[in-house]
Amino acid sequence: MIININDNQFKIKLARTEKEKSEGMMGKKFNQTFNGLLFLMGEGKHCFWMKNCITDLDIIFIKKGKITKIHHSCPPCKEDNDEDCERYCGSGNFVLELKGGTCKTLNITKGDSCGLIDK
Repeated sequence: MIININDNQFKIKLARTEKEKSEGMMGKKFNQTFNGLLFLMGEGKHCFWMKNCITDLDIIFIKKGKITKIHHSCPPCKEDNDEDCERYCGSGNFVLELKGGTCKTLNITKGDSCGLIDK
């Protein structure tokens, strides 16, 4: 699957199940098969943290095809306890994780449109 933001295309994996959502990018790196992880969420506010992640991530909240919030270059959490990890919150029915720094490099900002392509 592909997500378009402005003139940029990202190959994404989907996080649909509770297990996939809770694991997210824990212990994973982006590679040639995917460079984004898209979480399918319900409406409302959601919070993410970076426990056991191995790279910085941009966390992008999307509602009705528009970016509502971006947390830039969120660092991995090295705390033993999940509750001690910083939370990155926002509202949207989708949350996209990209390699940290991607949004600033590609000038992706709040209000930009996003579209999915099923490939």
